[in-house]
Amino acid sequence: MGKIVLHLDRVMLEQKISLNELAEKIGITNVNLSKLKNNKVTAIRFSTLEAICRILQCQPGDILKYEE
Repeated sequence: MGKIVLHLDRVMLEQKISLNELAEKIGITNVNLSKLKNNKVTAIRFSTLEAICRILQCQPGDILKYEE
């Protein structure tokens, strides 16, 4: 069975933005962003995904990937 994997860490590295800075800009806690970054979540709100994409100037497909 496959799963959706977040590659947020890679995009953050490319954009040279820290966890603290991104969390502040999108309005979530460092702990919750860390869980997203480390694939420790089973769901993500569209509003959070939209905010991440707005700040990082990326598309959802840049940070989400389906893996078998």
